[in-house]
Amino acid sequence: MITSKFKIATFSVALAIGSMAFQSCDSLTKTQKGAGIGAAAGGVLGAIIGKKAGNTAVGAIIGGAVGGTAGGFIGKRMDKQAAEIQNAIPNAEVVREGEGIIVKFDSGILFDFDSANLKAQAKDNVKSLAGSLNEYPNTEIKIIGHTDNKGTETYNMGLSERRAAAVKAYAVSQGVPASRLTTVGKGFSEPIADNSTDAGRAANRRVEVVITANEQLKKEAASQAGG
Repeated sequence: MITSKFKIATFSVALAIGSMAFQSCDSLTKTQKGAGIGAAAGGVLGAIIGKKAGNTAVGAIIGGAVGGTAGGFIGKRMDKQAAEIQNAIPNAEVVREGEGIIVKFDSGILFDFDSANLKAQAKDNVKSLAGSLNEYPNTEIKIIGHTDNKGTETYNMGLSERRAAAVKAYAVSQGVPASRLTTVGKGFSEPIADNSTDAGRAANRRVEVVITANEQLKKEAASQAGG
């Protein structure tokens, strides 16, 4: 779901993009989106991925963006890592936009019903993801748990928190420093589909892993950009 400020920013940047002769939105590469067109570029990002990920994930990418040439440098790094993650974990959805990556797992891939214990195959998935995170150390990772709206708000919030924590714990066991990882549970507060249908509820039961540049990578990007 896209918030009002995303919609306003989207309109602003749409005007800027429209003024570019002979260049449509579709012609922009992901790295160019990473470079940005100014403050309003966050609105385009929100519009692009707002139906694929929750507001917390979108906000993490927008909030960590530096924009400009430095943002383009970070975007190239993210392009490479995203492609490697998709190859390593084909049953995950990799959303690559702006200066970040969202790796989205359906909860059914990771957990049994009403459980926060990782399945055996889920451990292989998280192990593969951890390998990528260790290969690209200059990033920060936010793990966000989500549920559908079956059951109470309190129970679902707790379940989403436990599931996010389980993914973090296993990533740490695979060598990812705990200091790079934060977790949050959102319960059913950030649906990306209609909770009134079985298919919609299944889509809403998910874990999102958001990868963004840390301060060291931002400094490296600024140096490369001559800033």
